[in-house]
Amino acid sequence: MATPTKVKLASAPIRLKELYNSTYAPELVKELGLQNVSQVPKLEKIVLNIGLGRAKDDKRAFEVAHNTLRKVTGQQPVETFAKQSIAGFKLREGNKIGLKVTLRDTRMYEFMDRLINVVLPRLRDFHGLNSKAFDKSGNFSIGLNDQSVFPELTFDETTLTHGLQAIFVVRNEDKAHSRALLEKFGMPFEKPAKVADKEGKQ
Repeated sequence: MATPTKVKLASAPIRLKELYNSTYAPELVKELGLQNVSQVPKLEKIVLNIGLGRAKDDKRAFEVAHNTLRKVTGQQPVETFAKQSIAGFKLREGNKIGLKVTLRDTRMYEFMDRLINVVLPRLRDFHGLNSKAFDKSGNFSIGLNDQSVFPELTFDETTLTHGLQAIFVVRNEDKAHSRALLEKFGMPFEKPAKVADKEGKQ
């Protein structure tokens, strides 16, 4: 009996990845005055962190945080440990302090798409992201107060709340280029107050 031939299914195109390669990168070359596509800023990875602080010794808290990262990213999180001892926080070097997931390529773009178009619009009184949350290397951080804004999680999975940080690591030649890239993807930065509004409050 002949062995059945395995058919390799083509993976579905990732919307933001396709747009970056076909549209955003060429546009950024012109808009940023770059010489070629190799100089265009590029998102390299997204790192999601959950630090449990005082709940670091709570087994249930770790289970909830682990479930959150696994559900919203599709990857198994890894544990993070203290790099130094801090007596004031009763923390010793090597203590387990949280969890993290590093997303690259397909899962990175999928997560960013859902974050921008589904998660952020669910935030209460959301007026945009703080444009000052870039570090000196041009990486951007978003902090969420609790995990209930992720539609992948059930109500029961959000009764014990925790915060979450997402860090967008961008390869760039200039810090300002990072913002230009994230704006292309649709990252909703807070709009600067109008001069007239500021003068009216003085």
